[in-house]
Amino acid sequence: MDQELINQAEGALLDLNGVFYVDETLAPGAREAVAALRAANLPRLYLTNTTTRNLDSLYRMLRDLGLPAEKSEILSPPQAAVLYLRTLGKPRCHLLLREELKKDFAEFPVSHVNPDVVVIGDIGDRWNHAIMNQAFQMVMYGAKLVALHKGRFWQVDNELRLDIGAYVAGLEYAAGHEAIIIGKPSPDFFRMALQSLGTSAEKTVMFGDDIEMDVGGAQRVGMKGVLVKTGKYRPEQEVLSSVRPDGFLDSIGDLPRLLEGRGR
Repeated sequence: MDQELINQAEGALLDLNGVFYVDETLAPGAREAVAALRAANLPRLYLTNTTTRNLDSLYRMLRDLGLPAEKSEILSPPQAAVLYLRTLGKPRCHLLLREELKKDFAEFPVSHVNPDVVVIGDIGDRWNHAIMNQAFQMVMYGAKLVALHKGRFWQVDNELRLDIGAYVAGLEYAAGHEAIIIGKPSPDFFRMALQSLGTSAEKTVMFGDDIEMDVGGAQRVGMKGVLVKTGKYRPEQEVLSSVRPDGFLDSIGDLPRLLEGRGR
């Protein structure tokens, strides 16, 4: 990775799963990378598409892993979705979310018959025809389709697994309505992160293991994107993608060495 890219950076966006940990197992050098970022006084924000945990749970997990972070340093799709829904007033919501996440949406009335919005997140192995068909009918009768993200796959136990993007795409196709995507690679999500950091796009670098969601999404709003070759990274995906990263890291453990060179 080009040292100049790090030298010019005024802010860093950091993916979590696949970069700093995999299956909640800390990646080698992850703690050192966080310490180096703090020592360099480089503004940073964990920008994650995680929809299996709410903010409190995610914060506790990072602390338990030994990755010091403040809640203000974490931005995930559920937080952004709540902010979006507030712009609609008090919409009636049908929540396809894990029970833990539903607590974050408690301010919105729930409807399983005639909602204004269908919110899609990760519900694990619960997906089936009945759930999909119910959501399809709701969208056909006028409900907005809001997806916390549109990821294609993720990694568990060193295996790639289908992510919620497949279900979102299926509903879009069947209902003929485009979903409102909240998380990566939504440009609005990246802009929200930049606003939180207080940095400009051209001086901010995104570090992630997903060439499309992390790197491509960042580049589309004028940021630099660094592909980290851990987690869900696969060489064949890099070859097939039209996205060309601005840099590469074999692992996040390589970041401290680069940060030491800042200003030299």
